[in-house]
Amino acid sequence: MKIYTRTGDKGKTGLFGGSRVGKDDVRVECYGTFDEVNSFIGLLRSKLSVDHPWQEGLHEIQMMFMNMMSHLATPSTAVKPNMSPLPLDGAGMCERWIDELEDAAGPSEHFLLPGGTEISALCHVVRTQVRRGERQLVRLMKEDEAHPSILSFVNRLSDLFFAMARAEMAGSGLSEERWNSFVYKKKKQRS
Repeated sequence: MKIYTRTGDKGKTGLFGGSRVGKDDVRVECYGTFDEVNSFIGLLRSKLSVDHPWQEGLHEIQMMFMNMMSHLATPSTAVKPNMSPLPLDGAGMCERWIDELEDAAGPSEHFLLPGGTEISALCHVVRTQVRRGERQLVRLMKEDEAHPSILSFVNRLSDLFFAMARAEMAGSGLSEERWNSFVYKKKKQRS
């Protein structure tokens, strides 16, 4: 099977079930954003040692993402059902992991500046990409149905990557940079 098909040369793409839509369709934007997220999770995994304790969980998230994206590519009008597993316990998995990470890093009580180590910064990139995908998912759900477990999973996933960024900083012995608008104003006034 060739990687190119030429079927998208006129700005259309195929959905699960055979229908075709514009490549700028909200459905395509939505699962395309999550494809981008999945790629950045792969980049994050490549920066971690192969025996890092996050590897297995991140791999599981990537597998869940592939199934989730196939459901997002399936309109409610599809003639054949999508049999890929849904992320039914995705939110619960994220919550359990968040609880473990917060036990190590402590609760978050401040707005933080993204950054720190390369791993922490990458976690923040993934977190913000997930939020963008979540906004697109909400738009999609106004036009067509999506299983509620997908939205719950995505909502919790951005929280997980925030907790991971914090845990990385704590594990590296570095202080988090807290955002304080008053400190910024004072520095700006002195300049």
